[in-house]
Amino acid sequence: MATSPHTVSSRLLTGWVGGCVWYLERRAMQESPHKFMHLFRNVNKQWITFQHFTFLKRMYVTQMNRNLRQQVKPKSEPVASPFLEKTSSSQAKAEIYEMKPFSPSSLSLSRKPNEKELIELESASVIEGSVHVGKETQDEKQWKEMKLHVDHLPGVLARLSKIKLTALVVSTTSAGFALAPGPFDFSCFLLTSLGTGLASCAANSINQFFEVPFDSNMNRTKNRPLVRGQISPLLAVSFATCCAVPGVALLTWGVNPLTGALGLFNIFLYTCCYTPLKRVSIANTWVGAVVGAIPPVMGWTAATGSLDAGAFLLGGILYSWQFPHFNALSWGLREDYSRGGYCMMSVTHPALCRRVALRHCLALIALSTAAPVLDVTTWTFPVISLPINLYISYLGLRFYWDADRRSSRKLFFCSLWHLPLLLLLMLTCKRPPGEEGDTAEPQS
Repeated sequence: MATSPHTVSSRLLTGWVGGCVWYLERRAMQESPHKFMHLFRNVNKQWITFQHFTFLKRMYVTQMNRNLRQQVKPKSEPVASPFLEKTSSSQAKAEIYEMKPFSPSSLSLSRKPNEKELIELESASVIEGSVHVGKETQDEKQWKEMKLHVDHLPGVLARLSKIKLTALVVSTTSAGFALAPGPFDFSCFLLTSLGTGLASCAANSINQFFEVPFDSNMNRTKNRPLVRGQISPLLAVSFATCCAVPGVALLTWGVNPLTGALGLFNIFLYTCCYTPLKRVSIANTWVGAVVGAIPPVMGWTAATGSLDAGAFLLGGILYSWQFPHFNALSWGLREDYSRGGYCMMSVTHPALCRRVALRHCLALIALSTAAPVLDVTTWTFPVISLPINLYISYLGLRFYWDADRRSSRKLFFCSLWHLPLLLLLMLTCKRPPGEEGDTAEPQS
């Protein structure tokens, strides 16, 4: 029969000493379970138990094996790549480091790798990544000769002449020719459109030739042909000359001298006034608006041979339309223009930029109302054009109030469809010949 601990103590010690020992042993046996549980809870909360240690150890081994499998890659042959480039003032020297293959058999995954092996593996992976980065960087920085193929030449020349802008110029010239009073001469119309298109291609090419150093700093223009070296400056100037000379000649001798003079003046105004003024003063926006207003006037003079009130009306509509169009466009490109060094209203005078855009949106309503007064259209035109004019004015007001990219983008995209629709409405409401309201009857 088993004896209890306090019985053993009472047998060994007698008297008051045995009684004290018996009392302490009994109290310890009663409180030991509670103390043990309390101690176990504290250990679970504050210390890492043996199970946690085993779990972390397994996680470490698993992760280590995975890293080793990722880093150690068998290679069939040694890799020799440029790793480090040291450039001196006289010449560039490239040092090539040969990387030896790192075979997985050299490491035993069953044992725990020491610190030295881990450092070697990490260095090998870093060097391997640096080799690939060095290759890409060297390829990017290396100058390559751009070879122009004959098949790519039409596309390069189209981008050099800004073919979309040239198409817009030709369309406004055609609208001015069609809105002019008198019979429609198709051969004269073709000569006018062709001459105006050639003049526009020449002006745009010379503009890109002058702005190569500045276009390279802008994200919007850094992919132009002259900036990328896809075409030589000599070829660009030759192309501009080959467009300007026959273009002005067609307008002068094929149409009339007045239209040819306007075409030549527009080339001069765009290349010699507007282009250098972009880096000097915000007045370049007003000069550029005059450049855009001349093509419909050229269409009118090509059909009539004179500058009438209708020609100035069409020029005024194009002049006012360009401010909400360009100011909204330049608002989202302020960083680009400031990086390129251009002096634009959106960069230096943002409040004026928004105010001018709103002012000319409202001016479009007044100019549309003046069209029947000047016997260009009937009175139906101001009425049916009022909704689109009010809408672009509303977007101009939102741009003036909000002054953010969202409102500027809405105004810009609205201007893209507003002008073609407005000119189309003018053509549908053109006053028929012989119905001029202010024409006096000839005396008998």
